[in-house]
Amino acid sequence: MLEKDLMQLLHQESFLNYCFGRNDNDVRHWNQWLEDHPEDALQIEELRRTVIMMAKTSQKMLRDRHFEELQQKMAGLPITPVKKKSSWKPSLAAAAVILIITSVALIYHRTLKLEKNNIIAQKVDIKPGGDKAVLTLGNGKKIILSESGNGQIAVQGKAQITKTANGQIVYKISDQSTGGDELPEYNTIEAPAGGQWQVVLPDNSKVWLNAKSSLTYPISFVGNERKVQLKGEAYFEITHNEKMPFKVASKSQTVEVLGTHFNIMAYDDEQMMRTTLLQGSVRISDNGRSRILVPGQQAQVSNVEMNVTEVADLEDVTSWKNGYFKFNENLESTMRKIARWYDVKVSYTGNIDPSLRFGGKISRYKNLSSALKIMELTGNVHFKVEGRRVTVMQ
Repeated sequence: MLEKDLMQLLHQESFLNYCFGRNDNDVRHWNQWLEDHPEDALQIEELRRTVIMMAKTSQKMLRDRHFEELQQKMAGLPITPVKKKSSWKPSLAAAAVILIITSVALIYHRTLKLEKNNIIAQKVDIKPGGDKAVLTLGNGKKIILSESGNGQIAVQGKAQITKTANGQIVYKISDQSTGGDELPEYNTIEAPAGGQWQVVLPDNSKVWLNAKSSLTYPISFVGNERKVQLKGEAYFEITHNEKMPFKVASKSQTVEVLGTHFNIMAYDDEQMMRTTLLQGSVRISDNGRSRILVPGQQAQVSNVEMNVTEVADLEDVTSWKNGYFKFNENLESTMRKIARWYDVKVSYTGNIDPSLRFGGKISRYKNLSSALKIMELTGNVHFKVEGRRVTVMQ
């Protein structure tokens, strides 16, 4: 947001109402605006804090002045008239001018302070992840998808593999007749740290693969089931087929569906696997335990237990697929997401509380410094960035 736009906000009654929580409609309006413009969240939050701080300062000065007048009355002294030229006379116009000038000055001061003190301001910022993945064919050949051109990139048996203009990998089977007793070849698509990719499977099911994740699948589905292997995290939109259930194996867990939308997060460095259902129904099986989910529920599976959350935060679960971070977890979990997407190593120093929680959203396509600055607004945590290492400090 430009400086002149920030100045104009200070003239808007709706923005001041938002700052002081005086009008529910204005508060909702600005909260929605921030959701739509996460890149401006830092500046708006700084401005809001400054407005509140200056209002408190103004009120204190007025109270001090009234107290001084009361003391003069009690002492029988003539009341010293308030000079009209005083900046702090309770004139809304004068207060507004002072507020504007001082607020903007403070914004500059705080912004400068952030950039000087923080660490985040290393000369070369770390860019966000992007569409990067490697496709390994059944014969072992590897194709770096971000470097390959659009169009047909491989043919395996009856399967044609195409890279589309919008970055998808699409499988098409030239002959839909069954392959008899032939065993299908398997492909693996792997998104590295800082990568992501979308693939359309031979049955037209769609899979979005998150960073540091891989999916192994046959180039054609035969037999009485469609089975794939997932490591990491992926969002699935599965084509309905009652005769061939779709199964996703992740570590010890198997998710079975007929046709539905769901997200599985099964990273090795997470304490539990999370399967969240958006449409349809799924069956979760793990070491003899089994549960069926309905839309809105989330299964959390660890080595010792399987729990189901009745009302999952679906926006949070799918935020990565939709291109943004929603900070809604504790510090360590949030930093693991940061590490996977920005391909950085994270370490901690000092007495950091790992249960710290953060709020807010930001585009995944902002540089690392922008994401860290949102978290620093809490005042509870700071970061030092050296190369591709992020140190979390108090």
